Amino acid sequence: MLIDEEITLRKLEVFLAFMRLGSLARVSDELAQSTVSVHRSLHSLEEGLRVPLFKREGRTLVALPAAYTFAQHAQRALGECMEGVRKVRELAGLDGARLKIGSLYSLTLRCIPQLMIGLKLRKPELHIDLTLGSNEQLLRNLNDGQIDAIVIGLQAPLDNKDLVAVPLFEDEVCLAAPLGSSYAGRKSIDLKQMREEKFITLGDGFVTSDSFRHAFRQAGFVPDTVMRVGDIFSLINLVSGGIGYSLLPARVAEFSSRIELIALESQYVSHQHITLLLPRNRERDPNLLALSAECRLYGQRARATSHAAPPVRH
Repeated sequence: MLIDEEITLRKLEVFLAFMRLGSLARVSDELAQSTVSVHRSLHSLEEGLRVPLFKREGRTLVALPAAYTFAQHAQRALGECMEGVRKVRELAGLDGARLKIGSLYSLTLRCIPQLMIGLKLRKPELHIDLTLGSNEQLLRNLNDGQIDAIVIGLQAPLDNKDLVAVPLFEDEVCLAAPLGSSYAGRKSIDLKQMREEKFITLGDGFVTSDSFRHAFRQAGFVPDTVMRVGDIFSLINLVSGGIGYSLLPARVAEFSSRIELIALESQYVSHQHITLLLPRNRERDPNLLALSAECRLYGQRARATSHAAPPVRH
């Protein structure tokens, strides 16, 4: 007997997800498909089987006995296929139980731990390697295949058709000043008033150094940069010690109680777009699907609560 072309492994994934979750919306979130696409997959699967699997009660799909019977066989078929993929990947030197993720140091306080916890709940067997570095380094590692996915900040949307982008939240760039500075307590700051001040910034390759240059281009002058450093923790310590001012994203407020973050006036405001990037040719990888789903969930919570990043003032 020939299997109808409407019966595909992808549709079996959708079907089994619906049988497990019982909701088109929840399947949509988990598999990163629209609810219309999920419903269409289920309907076309029924057409391929030539047997109804669901009945509609109001706006809800209810599984029929045939669906439960088919689910047992579909689970075995999909499981066998996934096991075959795993063994082939092992023969090719790839470890399907390990995911290599890259991120920024500044995301390690709140964002990355929450993503890792959620990912481990989805895939308890998954081993995760975390690499921290600059945007430039992480993008290079992703392109070279040394990392499977990265969570970084973008000053502007990335124009790269080979990568899939999943937005998490936006973070505002602020003036970082030591406690008790002459700018203490201000609601906002005009950078043009700081022509005579000394500044510290991150080296090239970091999104925060891009934000730094962008703000001062808007201000119309080149700041007196007395030091460039290679990590955000050293930068925060130098600012808190009074060596100079800097521009930092609001999310770093919780890293130190010895600095104050002051909003920039509207003409200098810029945002970093915290984004998951992964190779388009691997977007259906089960591990990356789970990571993408967790990032979308994080983004939904961030938009709903507006508390994904720390407040501007500290």
